[in-house]
Amino acid sequence: MSRQGARPLPPGSKTDFNALRAPTGYVAGMGRGAAGFTTRSDIGPSMPAPDVDKGKDAGGDETKFDEFLGNDAGVLGATGVYDEEDREADNVWDDIEDRMDERRKDRREVKMKEELEKFRAENPKIQEQFADLKRKLAEVPMDQWESIPDIGDYTVKKQKHLDRFTPVPDSLLAGAAARDATATAIDASGLATPMGGITTDLTAMGAGRNTVVQLKLDKISDSVSGQTVVDPKGYLTDLKSVTLKSDAEISDIKKARLLLKSVINTNPRHAPGWIAAARLEEVAGKLQQARELMMKGCELCPTNDDVWLEAARLQTPENAKAILARGVAALPDSVKLWMQAARLEQSDEAKKRVLLRALERVPGSVKLWKAAVEISEEDDARVLLSRAVECCPLHVELWLALARLETYENARKVLNKARQAVPTSAEVWVTASKLEEANGQPTMPDKIIPRGIKSLAANGVVIDREWWFKEAEASEKSQPPMVGTCRAIVKEVVGLGVEEQDRKRTWMADAEECMRRGSVETARAIYSHALSTFPGKKSIWRRAAQLEKAHGTRESLDALLRKAVQYCPQAEVLWLMAAKEKWLSGDVAGARSVLEEAFVRNPDSEEIWLAAFKVEFENAELDRARLILGKAREHPPASTARVWMKSAMVEREAGGVDRERDLLQEGIRRFPYFWKLHIMLGQLEERLGNTDAARLAYAAGIKRCLDCIPLWVAAARLEERAGNVARARALLEQGRLKNPKNALLWLAAVRTELRAQNTKAGEALMAKALQECPDSGELWAETIRITPRPQRRSRSVDALKKCNDDPFVVAVVAGAFWEDRKVDKARSWFNRAVTLNPDIGDFWASYYKFETQFGGPEQQEAVLKRFLAAEPRHGERWQRVAKDPAQAHAKPEAVLKRCVLELDKEL
Repeated sequence: MSRQGARPLPPGSKTDFNALRAPTGYVAGMGRGAAGFTTRSDIGPSMPAPDVDKGKDAGGDETKFDEFLGNDAGVLGATGVYDEEDREADNVWDDIEDRMDERRKDRREVKMKEELEKFRAENPKIQEQFADLKRKLAEVPMDQWESIPDIGDYTVKKQKHLDRFTPVPDSLLAGAAARDATATAIDASGLATPMGGITTDLTAMGAGRNTVVQLKLDKISDSVSGQTVVDPKGYLTDLKSVTLKSDAEISDIKKARLLLKSVINTNPRHAPGWIAAARLEEVAGKLQQARELMMKGCELCPTNDDVWLEAARLQTPENAKAILARGVAALPDSVKLWMQAARLEQSDEAKKRVLLRALERVPGSVKLWKAAVEISEEDDARVLLSRAVECCPLHVELWLALARLETYENARKVLNKARQAVPTSAEVWVTASKLEEANGQPTMPDKIIPRGIKSLAANGVVIDREWWFKEAEASEKSQPPMVGTCRAIVKEVVGLGVEEQDRKRTWMADAEECMRRGSVETARAIYSHALSTFPGKKSIWRRAAQLEKAHGTRESLDALLRKAVQYCPQAEVLWLMAAKEKWLSGDVAGARSVLEEAFVRNPDSEEIWLAAFKVEFENAELDRARLILGKAREHPPASTARVWMKSAMVEREAGGVDRERDLLQEGIRRFPYFWKLHIMLGQLEERLGNTDAARLAYAAGIKRCLDCIPLWVAAARLEERAGNVARARALLEQGRLKNPKNALLWLAAVRTELRAQNTKAGEALMAKALQECPDSGELWAETIRITPRPQRRSRSVDALKKCNDDPFVVAVVAGAFWEDRKVDKARSWFNRAVTLNPDIGDFWASYYKFETQFGGPEQQEAVLKRFLAAEPRHGERWQRVAKDPAQAHAKPEAVLKRCVLELDKEL
């Protein structure tokens, strides 16, 4: 029945689906997996069934196995084939499942980790519970370990049984008596002895033997002093030195002996074979056989000096001399034999006699001449060297040795002859330059060294720049120092082999390398040459000035800076260095004149205006300082925020409160984003007791400078001092929201809670701070400070793992060692802290206080000297003391000692 022919049902009536005709091919339950059944009329004529192999077992085909349905893989399980499309589909579904599992992997791992941490927190191991106690065991000294008492109750051990005594049987007593009895017959056959009256006491024979041994020992003892000449320790050492050969070693020695015997029999003229055979016998402990073999070797190989030397080595000293005498007779030109013969002599005269005889036979041996000169007096050595340079004219060392022994005039002649004999030797020219300089001719090195380099180049010698630099450094370090030769060498060779565009970089690197090796004059000569080539480079002038400041005099530094400002008049840093050196030396008028000249050359420089102000301010010349800053404010290029800030500082020092407020307000109007003006205004109102005005000043500064951490901290401290801890807490929290991951804000919040006696809240905040800023040295240092002393060591270990080279952590660890009275460790860690960051004044104050308690005057002076050279400017306690108006004109030493007194106060 088609849909087109169906009539519409009246409204409100229901459809009886059971009465409707089912669609074509419909099988009930097919959607739920039912197979259904069909009749012959549904499928038409019958088809022949496929052949099924009856030989297969009931298990079915393995290729039709399905992981979900097993062997019954649905309707097509009996005839379906698992082809490539099915495999590809399975791979796709597997990839989808892996992808879904990967997406859930992170959440699953996080959840597993949280559960594991929770389980470990609830069920800690016994090892973890006693971890802190086990760490303390490392600090227990050895005497405490040894003083631990033994247990007093020994009942836990097995008790010893009482000794039981059993009566000795008569047979044992009889046997002992028979053993000590004398023997009346020694004939084992039982025949009567020819002299029956004679008996042999074996016990007496043993005692007599002991007596004989005792007599022998008495003979070798010292009858006068009563001390034996037998050294028992040496005797035992001799016994230990006896090498016991194993069977394998003895077998190897026998094989080697046969092999070497074959070698010397086959070729008796082969000297190494005789030497090897003798050394084998020496190793085997047969020294006599080794000597005999070497004597045969000397007879068969008389022209080999190694054979004679080996034979002499195996003999005693006297026999060795005789053998070497035969050797030099056979080989009169052998230097080795003559040298060994000289070594065997005991006195210098005998050695010299042998060497002179050797030189008669081998006059061209430099080795023999040197040996003879070394053991001769100065006059004899001069004569020998005069003869030596005639026999060995090409050896430069002999010429130089002769020149050192001669007078000035004769040395010049010797060096001239050496230069003619060896025109390719650079040492002769360097020695000549040193000779002239040492004899009061300071200008001669500048003539000799250029001539020498030109002559060497003409004779085909390659000028090695590195070698000449080493000679320059050696000239500087000689005694006395040959500075003129050093400078002349540097001047001539510093530019050799250097490209024009690389000259400045190469010369600066050479100077730094010389400074690293301690060659100050060489570095100074390099800088001098570089400045003559690049007089307008202020970086070179700065490095040269730093060298003079560290190793020169005030006069040399002043002269250098004077030249520097002439060549670089626009370089502010050079003017400032010159003025500072004048001021440090106490020459205030000189510093003023330098700055006046700098004003003429750089009228718009802020740094020069501020330097002039500092000179007057540090010398308590407030009127002159106010006048300078007033001119600077009127000069637009120099009217900067720092100038206005310094102007307010002058008024604060002079006590002009209204003038200071006006300057700060005007400066804020001109420079609203310079945070120091805002904080100075707030501090002014705090000093005057105007809390509301100070609050407004800080709020205005925070509004314009949201990222200024000191403003947030200052505002919070204001509220805290006013008793509004909650408001201070809110300000710091707001600051952390505006400046996330800022360790200083977290630190201020923790200290606020601790000052309010909220220890738990402070510890909780510190934990959050370390989570957000795990690498902050300030936070870890504060954590160690607030940790109880028993747990401080473990906290220090954790901090060093996170930030090992942070100076704040290193300094607080040094303080922990200080509290434990570990002086050497504390000193080492304080030194490490000030080395990592010498700009923190708090570290220097702690270090100096430590030395005043545990160090001597020398150590305190060393720390103070290093402190003055470092010129620290930062640190919480340091800035609080240094910026105190009462310390405005104090010297750095006074500020340091004042800071030492502030160490125990709370921040």
